[in-house]
Amino acid sequence: VGEKIVILDRDGVINKESRAYIKSPNEWHPIEGSIDGIALLTKADFTITIATNQSGLGRGLFNKSSLDDIHKKMNMAIEKAGGCIGKIFVCPHTPDDHCNCRKPMPGLLMQIAAHYKISITGIPFLGDSLNDIQAAKAAGAREILVRTGNGLITEKLLKANGQNIETYDNLLMFAHQIIKEEHI
Repeated sequence: VGEKIVILDRDGVINKESRAYIKSPNEWHPIEGSIDGIALLTKADFTITIATNQSGLGRGLFNKSSLDDIHKKMNMAIEKAGGCIGKIFVCPHTPDDHCNCRKPMPGLLMQIAAHYKISITGIPFLGDSLNDIQAAKAAGAREILVRTGNGLITEKLLKANGQNIETYDNLLMFAHQIIKEEHI
């Protein structure tokens, strides 16, 4: 693996967000264009990995087997389109656990760096929440906001705080841009 890695949050970036948590495969619905964006990145030789908080595990709302089934459904949709996810890094903890892997802490991104034996500095991390942006910043990754999921609300919050973050309408628009950057 070279340094052509893109890290994605899951809920709100790849699939539709749910306040009630995504607890089973039939609750998992891709955001328009996200699967095509992952396929484009895969075809351009990017390794795509996911960093996701899944506190529903820690809260007992679903188990590891259900999470695996959700990820099977997601991976099947992605593979059908010609895409591939390298590895999925999950924080199963609740905020009360005070772990280092729950975003906005940088632990998941550090796990990715260790797994791929890379520096996370400058690696794109796409998210839709303040927690994602803060985790990217803490780890030294390239902070990227998408306007899907909670992205529009997050964008307003960031702008209100005078923070200007690299922002795209969705994962597909980001994929087009990073592939274009490669050819400059």
